[in-house]
Order: sequence, then C-alpha cells, then structure tokens
Amino acid sequence: MKNFPRILAFIAVFAAFANVASPTKQATAQTTEIKVGIIGTDTSHVTAFTKLLNDKNDPNHVPGARVVAAFKGGSPDVESSRTRVDKFAAELQEKWGVEMVGSIEELCRKVDAVLLESVDGRPHLNQVRPVLKAGKRVFIDKPFAASFADAREIARLSKETGAPFFSSSSLRYAADVQAIKQSDKHGGITGAFTYGPAPTEPHHPDLFWYGIHAVEMLYTLMGAGCESVTRTTTDGADAVVGKWRDGRIGTMRGIRAGKQDYGAVAFGMKSTLATPLPMKTDYRPLLVEIVKFFQTGVPPIQPEETLELIAFMEAADLSKARGGAPVALTEITQKK
Repeated sequence: MKNFPRILAFIAVFAAFANVASPTKQATAQTTEIKVGIIGTDTSHVTAFTKLLNDKNDPNHVPGARVVAAFKGGSPDVESSRTRVDKFAAELQEKWGVEMVGSIEELCRKVDAVLLESVDGRPHLNQVRPVLKAGKRVFIDKPFAASFADAREIARLSKETGAPFFSSSSLRYAADVQAIKQSDKHGGITGAFTYGPAPTEPHHPDLFWYGIHAVEMLYTLMGAGCESVTRTTTDGADAVVGKWRDGRIGTMRGIRAGKQDYGAVAFGMKSTLATPLPMKTDYRPLLVEIVKFFQTGVPPIQPEETLELIAFMEAADLSKARGGAPVALTEITQKK
C-alpha cells in the first residue's frame, strides 16, 4: 500500500496525457477527406461539383471531400442525358482522375458518401436503394424524383436503413436569397413571390424539371406549411399560388417565353425586400452544405419539407389538369 500514492500519480499523469492526445486524434478524424462517389454523369453539375471539390487551386474550392469514383448511368430516352453522359464521364476521368465503375454496389464499396446526380429523376429511387442499404449518406440532386410516390419511398427507405439523405436546388443557398431570408429588415415574412426558368420534360411533372428552382426559393423564404395550390398556365409561363395554413400566400412564376432570370421578393411586416437583377447564383454555397452534411450526417433540410415541396409541384400539375382549380396537398400526400 506504500506505493499506492505513486500509482495514483502515475494514473493522473497518464490520464492527462490521454486528454491532450485525444483532441489531436479527433481533429485528425475531422479533417480526413471524405471520399465521394457520383451516380449519373449526364449533367454539368458533375464536372462543376468535382472541380469545386477536387481543385485545391480554385479560389472557390470547397475543402473536406473529394470525388474519387463514378457510375455513368444515363437515360437513352432523355436527350439531355443521352447526348452528354459520355462527354461528362470522359472529363471526370481525363481531367480529374475519377475512376469509372460498373455498378452502384461497386461504387459504394469505394466511397464514404454519394452524390446522386442523374439528370432523370425516374431512376433515382432504384439508384438510391443500394446506397441507403450500404448506409452511405447521399445528396440527391434535382429532380429529387419523378413522382411524389417515389419521393415518399426514398424517405421511407432512408428512415428504415438509418442512412440520411439531403436534396436541394442550388438556388436555395443563393447568396441573394439567403440575404433576404436572414435579414432583420422585413420584420417577418408575410408572403413571397419567386420566379425562374421553367422548361418542361415529357417524362416528368412540369415543374419537376426546372420549375423546381423557383419553388425551392419560395420554400426557402416561406418555409413548410402549404395547404393548397392553384395553377394558371400558358405556353409561355406558369403562375402557381400556394396558400399556407397560417394564411400567408406564396407565388412562383415559371418562365418559358422572354428573358428567363431568377429572382425573389419577400413581403414583410416592416418592409419588402427583393433580390437584385441579375441575381447571383453559383454552386459553392450548396457544396458547402453538402460537405457539412457528409461530415455530420445531419441534413440541413428535413425530409418532411422536401416531400411537401414535391407534393406542391405535383398538386400544381393536377390543378393544371383541372383547369386551374385549387388542389389540396393532402390529395397528393394521402394517396396510396
């Protein structure tokens, strides 16, 4: 027992050393570069995202993750996929040294997280199944899916497997839109108006293809809680008015004829704020959120809001089919 004080002193020194060493190990773990895989090389997003993540000399470089592998995918019946999938795959290989693999399962074995980039939303459900089964965190680019039913199933699989997903248009994180959202000048947003290009694609509900950007800006400013939508449509434009459960009204305009700018107006308790023309847009703010999500596993947008946004757009298609009649979102969300 005479040596007991010495033993206690030794333990104290060892514990102190361990406490000093531990944060270093934690910091090393936190700074380890995440290996990212891409599914679908048929959109310009794959080369733009890869440059921002992989090129450390780029002034807009986003640190923390690196694209290392990709699965080409592609949809023969979608022109913008068929005509670009090989071109972007070649650029990823030749310029950035990205390895092309033969299956999504093989991709998952090589990476820590996944960017699901296929320009066609129809295969997203089947493409994300093995990703979620493998427990990989996944960002799903627009269009999130080609139907609300598929979107709901993706969310269910994510919950079942415990593998989180995150989906967003880059316009949600546009600096000008975020400046309005975070401003203290409006005194609380009572309503909003957003606009942007809205070309359509025959295999998707109208707004899913490009109108999603203006819808995403609308939800950025208004938040979730829309109850019903009414759509007026012509060959050149769409106007979709949403009624929120707290009495607020949000409107998006999809543009097909004339100048196709992006923009937003927020009506507030104290003032009305608008984005400048032209509005600044770039991918970096979205990539920052994606990398943060890959690191933490915490999605910045909850699945419930993503699903509501999809229901908003599908309800707009139903309103169009009914000659502009109001459609409750529950008609979409409660459909079996």
